[in-house]
Amino acid sequence: MKLSDKIIELRKANGMTQEDLAEICNVSRQSISKWEADIALPEMDKLLLLGKVFKVSIDVLVKDELVIDGVVETNTCGANAIKPAKQNFYEGVLIKESIMDDSIIDMLNVHKVELWDTGGKPKYWTALFFSSDAPNLAENFSNIMLNKEECGTNWFVDFKCRNEKYIVFRDKILRYTIGNQEEKLKACDECRKMGIPDSQMNWTE
Repeated sequence: MKLSDKIIELRKANGMTQEDLAEICNVSRQSISKWEADIALPEMDKLLLLGKVFKVSIDVLVKDELVIDGVVETNTCGANAIKPAKQNFYEGVLIKESIMDDSIIDMLNVHKVELWDTGGKPKYWTALFFSSDAPNLAENFSNIMLNKEECGTNWFVDFKCRNEKYIVFRDKILRYTIGNQEEKLKACDECRKMGIPDSQMNWTE
């Protein structure tokens, strides 16, 4: 079975429309249509997301000789249980040096790591590009972000879930609807009050 056919079968088995899957993967509906028509292939980071969403291995997705042996919905099989299609699925970037407790990384699926040259001290930041379906992710982040009293500045992590953007400081969670400029401006104003320069508010949506 080809990858395109597997995506169709798994999407339908999980009760998703092409629009639902496009929203989770942060691509257009046309991209999903191309994947399913075998016109284009998902990039590696999207394959990782598909495996996470559908609860199958990458091998099952990409190897034609491996077939999907049915999809069983269950609520009693621990980490392997298939969850509802509308579960929260977060994507974002975390600067590792911004947290005081590394255990939160266990809640994340880290897809890429980059070293950013800051031109100052410390010389490098470690950027973790992640996805997560952990419950209460924003609240968990807000408990462990470093703040001005601890390191001289207020750190934040930014991520999104569907069409909602989160900017999370210690004990402060900002959010706005992507595309709503009024809500975004209010969030940016709050960031400025926290001492964040405009140059650091160019987060992806």
